[in-house]
Amino acid sequence: MEASRFKELRRGYGFDDVAIVPGEVTINPDQTDVGFSLGGFSFELPFLASAVDAVVSPRFAVAMAKSGGLAILNLEGVYTRYEDPYSQIREVIESSSNEATPFLQRMYSEPIQENLIGERVQEMKRMGGVSAVSVTPANTKRYAQVAAEAGADIIVIQSTVTTARHISKSEKGLVISDICKELNVPVVVGNTVTYGATMELMETGIQGVLVGVGPGAICTTREVVGVGVPQVTATMDCAAARDEYCKQTGRYVPIITDGGMRTGGDVCKAFASGADAVMLGTTFAQAEEAPGLGYNWGMASYHPALPRGTRINVGTVGPLDQILFGPTSVSDGTQNMVGALKAGMGMTGARNIREMHEAELMIAPAIKTEGKYFQLMPN
Repeated sequence: MEASRFKELRRGYGFDDVAIVPGEVTINPDQTDVGFSLGGFSFELPFLASAVDAVVSPRFAVAMAKSGGLAILNLEGVYTRYEDPYSQIREVIESSSNEATPFLQRMYSEPIQENLIGERVQEMKRMGGVSAVSVTPANTKRYAQVAAEAGADIIVIQSTVTTARHISKSEKGLVISDICKELNVPVVVGNTVTYGATMELMETGIQGVLVGVGPGAICTTREVVGVGVPQVTATMDCAAARDEYCKQTGRYVPIITDGGMRTGGDVCKAFASGADAVMLGTTFAQAEEAPGLGYNWGMASYHPALPRGTRINVGTVGPLDQILFGPTSVSDGTQNMVGALKAGMGMTGARNIREMHEAELMIAPAIKTEGKYFQLMPN
C-alpha cells in the first residue's frame, strides 16, 4: 500500500547553487547601463544600503547618493531615539560578545522622539541626498506621515515578513492601499519571498517590493523560527509575480533582492534571477563612511523577547567608492561591485538590467569548487 503524502516539497536554490551561463553575444562592460528607477526617482546604480544603524546614518545616506545609489535610514533606530546616536553606537562596538544583545535591547528600549524624525530627514535633505526612510508596519501609521511631512522622498515599510493581509487584534490594522493614498511619496514594502504575497502587495499601489527573509549575515531568523526561502528561488518567484502584474495592469513594480549577497558574483546572480536592484548591508558596513566602524547588527537583533539577529565584526576595508567602483587588489569579488556587475552583463550580452533578467541560469552545485583545490586549501 502506497503511503499517503502530507505535503509536497519543492527545491529552493541560493546563490551558491546556481551559475550564469555566458551569452551567445557579448558586449563591452562600458556599454552597459545599470541605471535603476524607483517611484519616479532615477538612480545611476541599482544598489541600496539596508536600513540598519551600523550602515546608514544621515551622512552615509548622502555619501551613497553622491555615488549614485540609495541608502535607507531606519526611523526606529538610534538616530531617532538619541540626540547623540554615535555615542550609543560606540558602546555597542565596545560591548563583549555576551553583552552585545542585552545592551542592544536596552538601547532600543528608549522611546522614539518624533522631533528627531523630522530632524534626520531634514539633515539628509540639507546635505543633498534622497531622503529614504524605513518604518515597521506596526508604527507606519504613527511615523510615516511625520517623515513625509518633514520631506522624506521615499517611505519603506519593512519587517521580517510583510503581507497585504495581516490578522491582528487591532480594530483596523495597517491597510497598505490607504497608506499609499495618504502619503504623497512612493511607498516600498517588504519583506516577502512568494509569488502570491508579491502580487497582493503590488495590488495595493506600492512602488517597490523587498525580497528576502533571513539571508543576511546579521540575521538569525532562519535559525530562530525556521522561516525563509533561498534568495535565487525567492527572487525568481517574486519576479514572476512582477511580470504577471505588469502584464495585467501595465504598471511595472521593481523588486529589490535584499540580503544574502557577499560577492559581485552573487549580485550578478540576483539580477539574472530577476532583481531590478539589490540591497546590501554587511558589504557597506565595511565602508569607512559606515557609522558602525566595521561592526554590523540588524533591526531584529534587539527584539525584547525573541532576538533574531546578532552583532558581527566585519572590519573596515576601504572607502565606499572603492567597494562600489574599485580599483581594488582584492580578488575574491567583495569589492568593485559595479565593475563586477558590468562585467557579468558584458559576458551575457545584457545591455541593461532588464536584459540581464533574460540571462540563462543553471543549477551548478560545484560552480564554486570545481578546479579550486589549491584555492580551498588553508594558507
